[in-house]
Amino acid sequence: MSVPVSNFKIRPATLTDADELCLLYAYYVEHSAASFEWVAPDAGIFQSRMEKILQCYPYLVIESEKRLLGYAYASALNERKAYAWSAEMSIYIDKDARKKGLGRRLYMTLEDLLIAQGIHNVYACIAYSEQEDEYLTHASVHFHERLGFSRAGLFHSCGYKFGRWYDIIWMNKRIAPSSAQPHELRAPGTVLSHPKSR
Repeated sequence: MSVPVSNFKIRPATLTDADELCLLYAYYVEHSAASFEWVAPDAGIFQSRMEKILQCYPYLVIESEKRLLGYAYASALNERKAYAWSAEMSIYIDKDARKKGLGRRLYMTLEDLLIAQGIHNVYACIAYSEQEDEYLTHASVHFHERLGFSRAGLFHSCGYKFGRWYDIIWMNKRIAPSSAQPHELRAPGTVLSHPKSR
């Protein structure tokens, strides 16, 4: 059933959002190959993951009439220092609120925050199958392509779920020019407190 969307706003996530976000994410674990997890995390585990991310990267939610309709966050591409100016982006939209432009607004706002933080490159790791099925379509790949991401690599048959094998596509986007001497990343709390949405 489609969810009506009106007067939505994007704001930084807080740990008190974990219960609701956990339920939103559980759909993708239990009914989709978009997540390679087999068992949905409980609210405690989800909150711990949020807490770790919030120490270093922006984590955003989009809500309408006090209902959370989606979330997006950045995370480390790799823990080694030389990767510090690159980040992986992730996004999940309520299954009943998709195709309303929320994902684009959420991602663009997250990009603005990452640019302000000092990130140069962003990446997305996307489950993929040549043939769409009841668990996975090409929607995420097309979404990222529309936002300027390019395909950077394909890992064959690296995820097994629902009795079948799925590939992984890595996509990337340059969001800021690389400088000869990049500055240290700003902490997420020091960048835009009220990010603009493109």
